[in-house]
Amino acid sequence: MSKSRKAPYAAALMILAPIWLVCACAPREASKPGAAPQSAAPEKIEPVSTDAPAGEYKLDKSHASLVFQVNHIGYSQYTGQFKSFDAALFFDPKAPENMTVSATIDVRSLDIPSPPEGFLDELKSPAWLNAVEFPAMNFRSTKVTLTGPNAARINGELSFRGVTAPVALDAVFNGGYSGFPPHDPAARIGFSAKGSLKRSVFGVLIGIPSAENPVGVSDDVSFEIEAEFNGPPSPAPQ
Repeated sequence: MSKSRKAPYAAALMILAPIWLVCACAPREASKPGAAPQSAAPEKIEPVSTDAPAGEYKLDKSHASLVFQVNHIGYSQYTGQFKSFDAALFFDPKAPENMTVSATIDVRSLDIPSPPEGFLDELKSPAWLNAVEFPAMNFRSTKVTLTGPNAARINGELSFRGVTAPVALDAVFNGGYSGFPPHDPAARIGFSAKGSLKRSVFGVLIGIPSAENPVGVSDDVSFEIEAEFNGPPSPAPQ
């Protein structure tokens, strides 16, 4: 290497050498054998404030909907609903983890848009929902975990067609009040919830796409719930 080319390398070494020495001589904290890395404790989520009192609440069926979707041959998200269902909720705004919910869905109330003649009856037949032998789906919560000030994950069990399996809902508390007399003489609260399940878990196997027959209706079923509940009577005016 020529003298002229050596000069830039020498200059670089003169600059980097002191930095390397400082780094090499800097004291290092010895790691303790078997010590787990420390992580910050998760912050406690405080639930949103509401005037709605704790207590037993019943579904207001005139302000509730249960809609589901399945993928139809990859071309669309086919949408249907169950028009008849009921639910009961124990509501505790200060300790949401203590809340419980149970629901019953009338399978015979299945409704789909513009069904061809006989198709709705086919979906209720033993090959699909088997609504005659199993006219109801039943859900009960097993755990409620706050995921945000007004949001929670509701873990529970869904029973249908002789099978009970875990199903989870992600719910949002939309608000509530203690009453609005004389028009609404009881407490009212509202929720939106989403979830999904595999229909094959409950024995509904017909039409699921496979490698041999890729055209069909998805195993995955997503659903959305909008629900308002009525609770304890409004406090008497002072």
